[in-house]
Amino acid sequence: MKKETHIHAAERFLNNKKNAVWHDETLWQTRAKRDRQAALIPEWEQLRELASKIKMHTITHLDHYLEQFAAAAEKNGATVHWAKDAAEHNAIVLQILQQHQATQLVKSKSMLTEECHLNPFLIEKGVDVVESDLGERILQLMDIPPSHIVMPAIHIQREAVGKLFEEKLNTEKGNADPTYLTRAMRKSLRQKFLASTVAMTGANFGIAETGDVVVCTNEGNADMGTSIAKVHIVSMGIEKVIPSHDALSVFVRLLARSATGQPSTSYTSHYQKPQKEGELHIILVDNGRSSILADKDHIQTLKCIRCGACMNTCPVYRRSGGYSYSYFIPGPIGINLGMLKAPKNYYTNLSACTLCFSCNSVCPVQVDLGNQIYKWRQGLDSIGKANRTKKVMSDGMRMMFKQSGIYHAALKAAPLINLMPRALIYCKADKWGIGRELPQFAKQSFNSWWKKEVLKK
Repeated sequence: MKKETHIHAAERFLNNKKNAVWHDETLWQTRAKRDRQAALIPEWEQLRELASKIKMHTITHLDHYLEQFAAAAEKNGATVHWAKDAAEHNAIVLQILQQHQATQLVKSKSMLTEECHLNPFLIEKGVDVVESDLGERILQLMDIPPSHIVMPAIHIQREAVGKLFEEKLNTEKGNADPTYLTRAMRKSLRQKFLASTVAMTGANFGIAETGDVVVCTNEGNADMGTSIAKVHIVSMGIEKVIPSHDALSVFVRLLARSATGQPSTSYTSHYQKPQKEGELHIILVDNGRSSILADKDHIQTLKCIRCGACMNTCPVYRRSGGYSYSYFIPGPIGINLGMLKAPKNYYTNLSACTLCFSCNSVCPVQVDLGNQIYKWRQGLDSIGKANRTKKVMSDGMRMMFKQSGIYHAALKAAPLINLMPRALIYCKADKWGIGRELPQFAKQSFNSWWKKEVLKK
Protein backbone atom coordinates (compact mmCIF):
# COMPACT_ATOMS: atom_id res chain seq x y z
CA MET A 1 0.00 0.00 0.00
CA LYS A 2 1.44 3.36 -1.05
CA LYS A 3 2.05 5.81 1.80
CA GLU A 4 0.12 9.08 1.69
CA THR A 5 2.33 12.09 0.98
CA HIS A 6 2.60 14.98 3.40
CA ILE A 7 0.94 17.30 0.88
CA HIS A 8 -2.25 15.23 0.66
CA ALA A 9 -2.40 14.51 4.39
CA ALA A 10 -1.94 18.21 5.17
CA GLU A 11 -4.68 19.10 2.70
CA ARG A 12 -7.06 16.81 4.58
CA PHE A 13 -6.06 18.39 7.91
CA LEU A 14 -6.73 21.86 6.52
CA ASN A 15 -10.25 20.90 5.41
CA ASN A 16 -11.28 21.50 9.02
CA LYS A 17 -10.33 25.18 8.98
CA LYS A 18 -11.51 25.91 12.52
CA ASN A 19 -9.44 23.11 14.02
CA ALA A 20 -6.44 24.01 11.86
CA VAL A 21 -6.48 27.62 13.10
CA TRP A 22 -6.87 26.43 16.69
CA HIS A 23 -3.93 24.03 16.32
CA ASP A 24 -1.71 26.74 14.85
CA GLU A 25 -2.58 29.26 17.57
CA THR A 26 -2.18 26.76 20.41
CA LEU A 27 1.30 25.70 19.30
CA TRP A 28 2.35 29.29 18.70
CA GLN A 29 1.26 30.21 22.24
CA THR A 30 3.64 27.51 23.50
CA ARG A 31 6.43 28.93 21.34
CA ALA A 32 5.70 32.42 22.74
CA LYS A 33 5.88 31.09 26.32
CA ARG A 34 9.25 29.58 25.47
CA ASP A 35 10.48 32.95 24.24
CA ARG A 36 9.33 34.70 27.42
CA GLN A 37 11.13 32.16 29.59
CA ALA A 38 14.31 32.40 27.51
CA ALA A 39 14.27 36.19 27.80
CA LEU A 40 14.31 35.90 31.60
CA ILE A 41 17.70 34.16 31.53
CA PRO A 42 20.53 36.47 30.41
CA GLU A 43 22.84 33.50 29.74
CA TRP A 44 20.26 31.59 27.66
CA GLU A 45 22.33 31.44 24.47
CA GLN A 46 25.43 30.44 26.45
CA LEU A 47 23.41 27.60 27.99
CA ARG A 48 22.38 26.41 24.52
CA GLU A 49 25.98 26.50 23.36
CA LEU A 50 27.15 24.61 26.44
CA ALA A 51 24.39 22.00 26.11
CA SER A 52 25.33 21.47 22.46
CA LYS A 53 28.99 20.94 23.35
CA ILE A 54 28.16 18.53 26.19
CA LYS A 55 25.94 16.41 23.93
CA MET A 56 28.43 16.44 21.07
CA HIS A 57 31.23 15.41 23.41
CA THR A 58 29.12 12.64 24.91
CA ILE A 59 27.91 11.08 21.66
CA THR A 60 31.42 11.15 20.21
CA HIS A 61 32.67 9.31 23.32
CA LEU A 62 29.57 7.16 23.70
CA ASP A 63 31.40 3.88 24.27
CA HIS A 64 33.16 5.30 27.33
CA TYR A 65 30.06 6.89 28.88
CA LEU A 66 27.82 3.89 28.24
CA GLU A 67 30.27 1.55 29.94
CA GLN A 68 30.59 3.97 32.85
CA PHE A 69 26.80 4.28 33.15
CA ALA A 70 26.21 0.52 32.98
CA ALA A 71 28.89 -0.19 35.60
CA ALA A 72 27.51 2.44 37.98
CA ALA A 73 23.91 1.28 37.48
CA GLU A 74 24.82 -2.35 38.18
CA LYS A 75 26.74 -1.27 41.28
CA ASN A 76 23.53 0.42 42.44
CA GLY A 77 21.66 -2.87 42.09
CA ALA A 78 20.03 -2.32 38.71
CA THR A 79 20.06 -4.94 35.94
CA VAL A 80 21.33 -3.50 32.65
CA HIS A 81 20.20 -5.02 29.34
CA TRP A 82 21.57 -4.19 25.89
CA ALA A 83 19.22 -4.21 22.88
CA LYS A 84 20.60 -3.84 19.37
CA ASP A 85 17.15 -3.20 17.85
CA ALA A 86 13.43 -2.94 18.53
CA ALA A 87 12.89 -6.69 18.40
CA GLU A 88 15.47 -7.33 21.13
CA HIS A 89 14.05 -4.48 23.25
CA ASN A 90 10.53 -5.89 23.05
CA ALA A 91 11.69 -9.44 23.76
CA ILE A 92 13.52 -8.27 26.90
CA VAL A 93 10.42 -6.46 28.19
CA LEU A 94 8.26 -9.53 27.55
CA GLN A 95 10.78 -11.80 29.27
CA ILE A 96 10.77 -9.62 32.41
CA LEU A 97 6.97 -9.61 32.48
CA GLN A 98 6.81 -13.38 32.06
CA GLN A 99 9.38 -13.93 34.80
CA HIS A 100 7.05 -12.12 37.18
CA GLN A 101 3.89 -13.64 35.71
CA ALA A 102 2.67 -10.11 35.03
CA THR A 103 -0.25 -9.70 32.65
CA GLN A 104 -0.47 -5.91 33.05
CA LEU A 105 2.09 -3.16 32.43
CA VAL A 106 1.56 0.44 33.53
CA LYS A 107 3.58 2.77 31.31
CA SER A 108 4.72 6.34 31.54
CA LYS A 109 5.05 8.22 28.22
CA SER A 110 7.98 7.02 26.11
CA MET A 111 8.66 7.83 22.46
CA LEU A 112 11.25 5.05 22.36
CA THR A 113 8.57 2.45 23.06
CA GLU A 114 6.56 4.04 20.23
CA GLU A 115 9.65 3.67 18.02
CA CYS A 116 9.90 -0.01 18.99
CA HIS A 117 6.14 -0.64 18.55
CA LEU A 118 6.12 -2.14 22.03
CA ASN A 119 2.42 -1.75 22.81
CA PRO A 120 1.02 -3.79 19.90
CA PHE A 121 3.73 -6.40 20.44
CA LEU A 122 2.79 -6.90 24.10
CA ILE A 123 -0.96 -6.74 23.48
CA GLU A 124 -0.57 -9.52 20.92
CA LYS A 125 1.16 -11.55 23.64
CA GLY A 126 -1.77 -11.08 26.00
CA VAL A 127 -0.42 -8.22 28.12
CA ASP A 128 -2.75 -5.39 29.18
CA VAL A 129 -0.67 -2.28 28.41
CA VAL A 130 -1.91 0.81 30.26
CA GLU A 131 -0.67 4.25 29.24
CA SER A 132 -0.76 6.41 32.38
CA ASP A 133 0.06 9.83 30.88
CA LEU A 134 -3.27 11.66 30.42
CA GLY A 135 -2.69 12.53 26.77
CA GLU A 136 -1.32 9.08 25.93
CA ARG A 137 -4.24 7.41 27.70
CA ILE A 138 -6.72 9.48 25.71
CA LEU A 139 -5.00 8.41 22.51
CA GLN A 140 -4.91 4.79 23.63
CA LEU A 141 -8.67 4.84 24.22
CA MET A 142 -9.08 6.37 20.76
CA ASP A 143 -6.63 3.85 19.27
CA ILE A 144 -4.56 6.54 17.54
CA PRO A 145 -0.86 7.46 17.83
CA PRO A 146 0.65 10.67 19.31
CA SER A 147 0.75 13.77 17.11
CA HIS A 148 3.43 15.56 19.18
CA ILE A 149 6.32 14.16 21.23
CA VAL A 150 5.65 16.23 24.36
CA MET A 151 1.93 17.04 24.05
CA PRO A 152 0.71 13.85 22.38
CA ALA A 153 -2.97 14.80 22.25
CA ILE A 154 -2.52 18.50 21.47
CA HIS A 155 -4.68 18.15 18.35
CA ILE A 156 -7.73 16.97 20.30
CA GLN A 157 -10.08 19.52 21.81
CA ARG A 158 -11.75 18.98 25.17
CA GLU A 159 -15.23 18.45 23.69
CA ALA A 160 -13.95 15.38 21.85
CA VAL A 161 -12.34 14.13 25.06
CA GLY A 162 -15.63 14.62 26.90
CA LYS A 163 -17.49 12.47 24.36
CA LEU A 164 -14.77 9.82 24.53
CA PHE A 165 -14.99 9.64 28.33
CA GLU A 166 -18.78 9.36 28.15
CA GLU A 167 -18.31 6.19 26.12
CA LYS A 168 -15.27 4.72 27.88
CA LEU A 169 -15.52 6.00 31.48
CA ASN A 170 -19.27 6.63 31.85
CA THR A 171 -18.81 10.32 32.65
CA GLU A 172 -21.62 12.90 32.56
CA LYS A 173 -22.99 13.64 29.13
CA GLY A 174 -21.96 17.00 27.75
CA ASN A 175 -19.44 17.69 30.52
CA ALA A 176 -16.15 18.77 28.93
CA ASP A 177 -14.72 20.59 31.93
CA PRO A 178 -10.96 19.80 32.01
CA THR A 179 -10.84 19.43 35.81
CA TYR A 180 -13.80 17.05 35.81
CA LEU A 181 -12.35 14.97 32.96
CA THR A 182 -8.92 14.80 34.61
CA ARG A 183 -10.44 13.58 37.87
CA ALA A 184 -12.43 10.96 36.00
CA MET A 185 -9.27 9.67 34.36
CA ARG A 186 -7.40 9.73 37.69
CA LYS A 187 -10.12 7.59 39.24
CA SER A 188 -10.03 5.18 36.32
CA LEU A 189 -6.25 4.81 36.39
CA ARG A 190 -5.98 4.48 40.18
CA GLN A 191 -7.09 0.85 40.13
CA LYS A 192 -4.68 0.11 37.29
CA PHE A 193 -1.80 1.53 39.34
CA LEU A 194 -2.77 -0.43 42.45
CA ALA A 195 -3.09 -3.72 40.58
CA SER A 196 0.17 -3.49 38.63
CA THR A 197 3.32 -5.32 39.69
CA VAL A 198 5.45 -3.96 36.83
CA ALA A 199 5.80 -0.32 35.77
CA MET A 200 7.70 1.15 32.84
CA THR A 201 9.16 4.57 32.11
CA GLY A 202 11.28 6.13 29.46
CA ALA A 203 14.35 8.18 30.30
CA ASN A 204 15.16 11.82 29.65
CA PHE A 205 18.74 11.41 30.84
CA GLY A 206 21.07 8.71 32.13
CA ILE A 207 23.89 9.96 34.38
CA ALA A 208 27.10 8.09 33.54
CA GLU A 209 28.85 9.15 36.73
CA THR A 210 26.23 7.75 39.12
CA GLY A 211 24.14 5.31 37.04
CA ASP A 212 20.82 6.97 37.82
CA VAL A 213 18.02 7.59 35.36
CA VAL A 214 16.24 10.96 35.25
CA VAL A 215 12.61 11.22 34.15
CA CYS A 216 10.93 14.63 33.73
CA THR A 217 7.12 14.73 33.90
CA ASN A 218 4.29 17.09 34.77
CA GLU A 219 1.66 14.64 35.99
CA GLY A 220 3.47 12.44 38.50
CA ASN A 221 2.20 9.28 36.80
CA ALA A 222 5.74 7.92 36.41
CA ASP A 223 6.33 8.28 40.16
CA MET A 224 2.96 6.74 40.94
CA GLY A 225 3.64 3.67 38.80
CA THR A 226 7.18 3.09 40.01
CA SER A 227 6.27 3.67 43.67
CA ILE A 228 3.60 0.98 43.76
CA ALA A 229 5.03 -1.65 41.40
CA LYS A 230 8.01 -3.61 42.70
CA VAL A 231 9.50 -4.01 39.24
CA HIS A 232 10.56 -0.94 37.25
CA ILE A 233 11.62 -1.23 33.59
CA VAL A 234 13.41 1.73 31.98
CA SER A 235 13.48 2.00 28.19
CA MET A 236 16.41 4.24 27.27
CA GLY A 237 18.07 5.16 23.98
CA ILE A 238 21.86 5.02 24.19
CA GLU A 239 22.10 8.70 23.18
CA LYS A 240 20.36 9.75 26.43
CA VAL A 241 23.55 9.27 28.45
CA ILE A 242 25.23 12.44 29.77
CA PRO A 243 28.41 12.62 31.85
CA SER A 244 27.36 13.98 35.24
CA HIS A 245 24.91 15.85 37.44
CA ASP A 246 26.75 19.06 36.57
CA ALA A 247 25.82 18.41 32.95
CA LEU A 248 22.24 17.62 33.99
CA SER A 249 21.95 21.04 35.62
CA VAL A 250 22.41 22.62 32.19
CA PHE A 251 19.76 20.48 30.51
CA VAL A 252 17.06 20.86 33.16
CA ARG A 253 17.27 24.64 32.77
CA LEU A 254 16.67 24.27 29.04
CA LEU A 255 14.28 21.33 28.70
CA ALA A 256 10.96 22.51 30.18
CA ARG A 257 11.43 26.10 29.05
CA SER A 258 11.94 24.91 25.47
CA ALA A 259 9.18 22.30 25.58
CA THR A 260 6.23 23.99 27.27
CA GLY A 261 7.45 27.39 28.45
CA GLN A 262 7.71 26.28 32.10
CA PRO A 263 10.69 27.08 34.34
CA SER A 264 10.87 23.37 35.14
CA THR A 265 8.76 20.24 34.94
CA SER A 266 6.57 19.50 37.95
CA TYR A 267 8.54 16.33 38.66
CA THR A 268 12.21 15.64 37.94
CA SER A 269 12.60 12.10 39.27
CA HIS A 270 15.88 10.26 39.81
CA TYR A 271 15.80 6.47 39.77
CA GLN A 272 19.02 4.98 41.07
CA LYS A 273 18.25 1.82 43.00
CA PRO A 274 15.51 -0.79 42.94
CA GLN A 275 12.86 -0.73 45.63
CA LYS A 276 13.40 -2.91 48.69
CA GLU A 277 12.82 -6.49 47.51
CA GLY A 278 12.17 -5.04 44.04
CA GLU A 279 13.95 -4.86 40.70
CA LEU A 280 15.17 -2.08 38.42
CA HIS A 281 15.79 -3.07 34.81
CA ILE A 282 17.43 -0.61 32.41
CA ILE A 283 17.27 -1.48 28.71
CA LEU A 284 19.86 0.43 26.65
CA VAL A 285 18.61 0.53 23.07
CA ASP A 286 20.64 1.13 19.91
CA ASN A 287 18.12 0.56 17.08
CA GLY A 288 20.19 2.38 14.45
CA ARG A 289 21.80 5.01 16.66
CA SER A 290 25.30 3.59 16.18
CA SER A 291 24.93 3.99 12.43
CA ILE A 292 24.04 7.67 12.87
CA LEU A 293 27.33 8.18 14.73
CA ALA A 294 29.16 7.44 11.49
CA ASP A 295 27.12 9.96 9.46
CA LYS A 296 28.98 13.28 9.63
CA ASP A 297 26.13 15.16 7.94
CA HIS A 298 23.46 13.98 10.38
CA ILE A 299 25.22 12.97 13.61
CA GLN A 300 23.79 16.04 15.33
CA THR A 301 20.33 14.45 15.47
CA LEU A 302 21.70 12.39 18.38
CA LYS A 303 21.97 15.60 20.42
CA CYS A 304 18.17 15.95 20.44
CA ILE A 305 16.60 15.95 23.93
CA ARG A 306 13.03 15.51 22.60
CA CYS A 307 11.64 18.81 23.84
CA GLY A 308 9.40 19.42 20.81
CA ALA A 309 10.41 23.09 20.47
CA CYS A 310 11.08 22.63 16.75
CA MET A 311 7.47 21.48 16.27
CA ASN A 312 6.01 24.36 18.26
CA THR A 313 7.77 26.90 16.08
CA CYS A 314 7.55 25.16 12.68
CA PRO A 315 5.07 27.00 10.42
CA VAL A 316 4.40 23.79 8.47
CA TYR A 317 3.82 21.52 11.47
CA ARG A 318 1.56 24.06 13.15
CA ARG A 319 -0.59 24.35 10.03
CA SER A 320 -0.61 20.71 8.93
CA GLY A 321 -0.71 18.68 12.15
CA GLY A 322 1.35 15.75 13.33
CA TYR A 323 -0.52 13.13 11.33
CA SER A 324 0.47 14.68 8.03
CA TYR A 325 3.96 13.22 8.50
CA SER A 326 4.50 9.57 7.59
CA TYR A 327 7.13 8.98 10.29
CA PHE A 328 5.88 8.46 13.85
CA ILE A 329 7.80 11.54 15.05
CA PRO A 330 6.60 14.62 13.15
CA GLY A 331 8.07 18.08 12.64
CA PRO A 332 11.65 19.04 11.77
CA ILE A 333 13.32 16.45 14.02
CA GLY A 334 10.95 13.78 12.72
CA ILE A 335 11.77 14.60 9.10
CA ASN A 336 15.45 13.99 9.81
CA LEU A 337 14.95 10.89 11.94
CA GLY A 338 12.66 9.36 9.34
CA MET A 339 15.22 9.91 6.61
CA LEU A 340 17.92 8.31 8.78
CA LYS A 341 15.64 5.33 9.39
CA ALA A 342 14.48 4.65 5.82
CA PRO A 343 14.91 7.48 3.28
CA LYS A 344 12.92 5.77 0.52
CA ASN A 345 9.96 5.36 2.88
CA TYR A 346 9.90 8.84 4.41
CA TYR A 347 11.32 11.18 1.75
CA THR A 348 7.94 12.84 1.09
CA ASN A 349 8.20 14.52 4.51
CA LEU A 350 11.04 16.65 3.14
CA SER A 351 8.44 18.84 1.43
CA ALA A 352 7.13 19.82 4.87
CA CYS A 353 9.77 22.50 5.35
CA THR A 354 10.09 26.10 4.21
CA LEU A 355 13.80 26.21 5.20
CA CYS A 356 12.95 29.19 7.42
CA PHE A 357 15.43 27.76 9.99
CA SER A 358 13.18 28.72 12.91
CA CYS A 359 13.79 25.20 14.26
CA ASN A 360 17.53 25.88 14.37
CA SER A 361 16.89 29.09 16.30
CA VAL A 362 14.89 27.49 19.11
CA CYS A 363 16.58 24.09 19.52
CA PRO A 364 18.04 24.06 23.06
CA VAL A 365 20.99 21.92 21.97
CA GLN A 366 21.53 23.68 18.62
CA VAL A 367 20.75 20.76 16.32
CA ASP A 368 21.11 22.06 12.75
CA LEU A 369 17.72 20.68 11.70
CA GLY A 370 17.08 22.98 8.73
CA ASN A 371 20.58 22.43 7.34
CA GLN A 372 20.11 18.68 7.49
CA ILE A 373 16.76 18.83 5.69
CA TYR A 374 18.43 20.88 2.95
CA LYS A 375 21.16 18.22 2.61
CA TRP A 376 18.58 15.46 2.40
CA ARG A 377 16.81 17.34 -0.41
CA GLN A 378 20.04 17.66 -2.36
CA GLY A 379 20.46 13.89 -2.23
CA LEU A 380 17.00 12.89 -3.43
CA ASP A 381 18.18 12.26 -6.98
CA SER A 382 20.82 9.82 -5.72
CA ILE A 383 18.12 7.58 -4.21
CA GLY A 384 15.83 7.93 -7.22
CA LYS A 385 13.24 10.05 -5.44
CA ALA A 386 13.73 13.49 -6.97
CA ASN A 387 10.51 15.01 -8.33
CA ARG A 388 10.57 14.72 -12.13
CA THR A 389 8.65 17.93 -12.71
CA LYS A 390 11.02 19.88 -10.47
CA LYS A 391 14.00 18.31 -12.23
CA VAL A 392 12.69 19.47 -15.62
CA MET A 393 12.03 22.95 -14.23
CA SER A 394 15.49 23.12 -12.66
CA ASP A 395 17.14 22.05 -15.91
CA GLY A 396 15.14 24.69 -17.77
CA MET A 397 16.07 27.41 -15.27
CA ARG A 398 19.72 26.38 -15.44
CA MET A 399 19.70 26.67 -19.23
CA MET A 400 17.92 30.05 -19.10
CA PHE A 401 20.35 31.57 -16.60
CA LYS A 402 23.37 30.28 -18.52
CA GLN A 403 22.21 31.71 -21.88
CA SER A 404 21.90 35.50 -21.70
CA GLY A 405 19.87 35.66 -24.92
CA ILE A 406 17.22 33.28 -23.59
CA TYR A 407 17.23 35.06 -20.23
CA HIS A 408 16.57 38.51 -21.70
CA ALA A 409 13.93 37.12 -24.06
CA ALA A 410 12.13 35.58 -21.08
CA LEU A 411 12.23 38.91 -19.24
CA LYS A 412 10.63 40.69 -22.18
CA ALA A 413 7.94 38.01 -22.57
CA ALA A 414 7.08 37.75 -18.86
CA PRO A 415 4.48 40.62 -18.82
CA LEU A 416 2.38 38.67 -21.35
CA ILE A 417 1.39 36.36 -18.48
CA ASN A 418 -0.60 39.29 -17.03
CA LEU A 419 -2.91 39.08 -20.08
CA MET A 420 -3.48 35.31 -19.97
CA PRO A 421 -6.90 33.98 -18.88
CA ARG A 422 -7.01 33.05 -15.20
CA ALA A 423 -8.26 29.54 -15.97
CA LEU A 424 -5.17 28.92 -18.06
CA ILE A 425 -2.74 30.11 -15.38
CA TYR A 426 -4.39 28.47 -12.35
CA CYS A 427 -4.86 24.98 -13.75
CA LYS A 428 -3.90 21.55 -12.42
CA ALA A 429 -0.45 21.90 -13.96
CA ASP A 430 0.25 24.92 -11.75
CA LYS A 431 0.51 23.38 -8.30
CA TRP A 432 2.29 26.47 -7.03
CA GLY A 433 -0.89 28.42 -7.70
CA ILE A 434 -2.92 26.43 -5.14
CA GLY A 435 -3.65 28.93 -2.37
CA ARG A 436 -1.40 31.58 -3.92
CA GLU A 437 -1.73 34.51 -6.29
CA LEU A 438 0.85 35.07 -9.01
CA PRO A 439 2.31 38.58 -8.69
CA GLN A 440 1.83 41.03 -11.55
CA PHE A 441 4.87 41.22 -13.81
CA ALA A 442 6.20 44.75 -14.37
CA LYS A 443 5.98 46.04 -17.92
CA GLN A 444 9.64 46.95 -17.78
CA SER A 445 12.25 44.72 -16.15
CA PHE A 446 14.78 46.12 -13.71
CA ASN A 447 17.50 44.96 -16.10
CA SER A 448 16.20 47.02 -19.01
CA TRP A 449 15.48 50.01 -16.75
CA TRP A 450 19.06 49.91 -15.45
CA LYS A 451 20.50 49.89 -18.96
CA LYS A 452 18.25 52.73 -20.05
CA GLU A 453 18.31 54.98 -16.99
CA VAL A 454 21.70 54.34 -15.41
CA LEU A 455 24.21 52.93 -17.82
CA LYS A 456 23.42 55.40 -20.64
CA LYS A 457 23.86 58.33 -18.26
